[in-house]
Amino acid sequence: MGPGPGRAVGVTSLRDLAELVRLPAALTVPGDSVAGAAAAGWPLGRRTAALPVASACLYWAGMALNDWSDRELDAVERPERPIPSGRVSPRQALAVATGLTGLGLAAAACAGRPALRVAVPLAATVWAYDVLLKPTPVGPLAMGTARALDVLLGASGQLRAALPAALSVGGHTLAVTQLSRDEVSGAKSAAVPAAALASTALVAVAAVAGPVAGDRPRTRALHRLAAAAAAGTYAVTVGRRQLDAVQDPSAATVRRAVGAGIHGMMPLQAAFAARNGSVVAAIPVAAVFPLARALSRKVSPT
Repeated sequence: MGPGPGRAVGVTSLRDLAELVRLPAALTVPGDSVAGAAAAGWPLGRRTAALPVASACLYWAGMALNDWSDRELDAVERPERPIPSGRVSPRQALAVATGLTGLGLAAAACAGRPALRVAVPLAATVWAYDVLLKPTPVGPLAMGTARALDVLLGASGQLRAALPAALSVGGHTLAVTQLSRDEVSGAKSAAVPAAALASTALVAVAAVAGPVAGDRPRTRALHRLAAAAAAGTYAVTVGRRQLDAVQDPSAATVRRAVGAGIHGMMPLQAAFAARNGSVVAAIPVAAVFPLARALSRKVSPT
């Protein structure tokens, strides 16, 4: 997407910045802290109100830093992106990443020291991934670690309780990130999308299996049912696109699978929130899912 008619190269608009940080894709992030907070027993309230803001800021920072780090590669592979097209300068992108990182840490600090103790390594992981680790074999693991830490951020010190949700979200992210390495050239074989599909199946089962919160059988059954509905949505939405990529590992099909994997975070987060006893918190997380998919038609999440 180059400059529009009559548009001067080098003039940065809010739309350019929104594209730089993949603005709508941040809708997939607040559910991380909601899932972590539900596992810790406080999904809603003053203790956790600032954490979705912290998550979104750090996510946007990572997107801006990604484009800053990839500016030379994007000039060849994706010249329509904000930096290679001249709509955002590298200095502006780095300033945006730095500023959003500071805002994210400040928001986490508002939630207390336990949250800040997780936010600092989360921010460090984001920067390490984008600046150093992304092209290396451990790049997908670093990205998965970042999303796992984002879930633990919501737990505000109750890390053990949120560990199952964190590991599942992190594992899903690892698989999607590995698959995303082939979204420009296409997968050389069906092995990578097949591995992502297997990961999706395992994560969907993990979201439903295990103990369910609730002090009465009827309450536990309700939580289990809500978790199963959300996990089923996740499995069908993400798995269908990954199966398409197994059958046709071309670049366009892989990109659609990666996009579905990014958006599939929301029903997955909702499943863990419901399983951990907060259907009320799971509902808005799941409700954002169709909105994020609609907005992705205007601003790509990848």
